[in-house]
Formats: sequence, structure tokens, C-alpha cells
Amino acid sequence: MTEDQERTLAELLRLRGSIDNLDAALIHIMAERFKITKRVGALKAQHGLPAADPEREALQIGRLRQLAIDSDLDPEFAEKLLNFIVREVVRHHMKIADEHAGGPATED
Repeated sequence: MTEDQERTLAELLRLRGSIDNLDAALIHIMAERFKITKRVGALKAQHGLPAADPEREALQIGRLRQLAIDSDLDPEFAEKLLNFIVREVVRHHMKIADEHAGGPATED
């Protein structure tokens, strides 16, 4: 292996290590986010509020699209990611509401 190839491989490994660290951070952040949204879902269920809040979701999409633009991230990607997360949150909120109402508990 040439010296240039060794430097390239070392840089590749360093960059991949950074990616691995960021992936781990994303998982931890998402776990924390879902712990909080679970509490939101319980609060909504206790007070008979709907699982979804389209107005809030639209505001969040707009806010995160702008953050993506400001951060040089594709806003379409940011919107798709947020829409996926919101669908999961709403699904969890519906499950919590069913459980609160005495409905059948289902596995995630």
C-alpha cells in the first residue's frame, strides 16, 4: 500500500468513526424524544385530546425546513424525516389512547 493510500484509508476510518458517533447520538436523541412524546400521548389521552395535531405538525415542518436550509441540509429530506417521526408519534399516541380507554393493548 502506498503512503497516499494509507493516508486515504486513515482518513476514511476517521470519518467513519465520526459517522458512527453521530449515528449513536441520533439514536439516543430519538429515544429521549420518544420518552417525551410518550408523556405527551398520556396527557392527551387523560384529557381526551386527539392523537394528532395537524396545526402543530405543519408549524414544526415549516420550522424544521427553515432550520434545514440554514444548516445546508436538504429541506425535502428534513420534511420526510419529520413526517416519518410524526407518523410514529401519532401511532404511539393512538395506542396510548386505546389503552387509556380500556381498549386492547397492542405491541409496537
